[in-house]
Amino acid sequence: MIHVEDLFVTFGHGPTEVRAVRGVSFSVAHGEAFGLVGESGSGKSTVLRAIARLTNAWTGTIRIDGTALSHRRDRATARRMQMVFQDPYGSLHPRHTVNDILQEPLQIHGIDRHDERILGALDDVGLGRELRFRYPHQISGGQRQRVAIARALILEPEILLLDEPTSALDVSVQAEILNLLVRLRQAHGLTYIMVSHNLAVVAHICERVAVMNRGRFVEELTADSLRSATPTDAYTRQLIAASGGYDRELARGIVTYE
Repeated sequence: MIHVEDLFVTFGHGPTEVRAVRGVSFSVAHGEAFGLVGESGSGKSTVLRAIARLTNAWTGTIRIDGTALSHRRDRATARRMQMVFQDPYGSLHPRHTVNDILQEPLQIHGIDRHDERILGALDDVGLGRELRFRYPHQISGGQRQRVAIARALILEPEILLLDEPTSALDVSVQAEILNLLVRLRQAHGLTYIMVSHNLAVVAHICERVAVMNRGRFVEELTADSLRSATPTDAYTRQLIAASGGYDRELARGIVTYE
């Protein structure tokens, strides 16, 4: 479903140039969930933004279901591939009701039966229909993220790009959203790419995981290998150890890549 080959993303020029992604390649099968993990600044979210064409500073090849993407966004691909952003507080228009937020993509893509689709999307993500005409500030953070997921699903896409969709939420709410994402993938046959710095979150959702450091893939492993803490690369072992909390001796021996 998704094939990325030799992806580079570079910002700036000359002395200010930053190579955010360096030669990344991977494939994701139809219906699979693939995870990207790494510390902040490792380039994982930039990979998602390049696939979604939210940046045009990339080179390489990105294919969706065998079709190579250009740098210009088009409606047909946008409908097939939607993105859920990290911040449920910033990704929803504060002056639009939930109804407005869900109706907008339908209007953009010329899709009919608005009422039916909006109510169906609310039901899909477990939101009560009484929230339909509320504003984002009138609902909780977890409900906002459910609205963001409903907005992505309302176009009936085949692919969801998930950029740390639970990191801004309380731990108990995170579990609810993760279980929702698992259920939605099974119900709709969706393909996921999920970005997270939380290894447990990725292991819960994804079958395979790529570890990123300084714009490169360090290692690719299965979720089972991640859960059993049996990676082959030193940096991945450090990430797993760090997920257990701060350790002074561990911090002194941190491995980095140039």
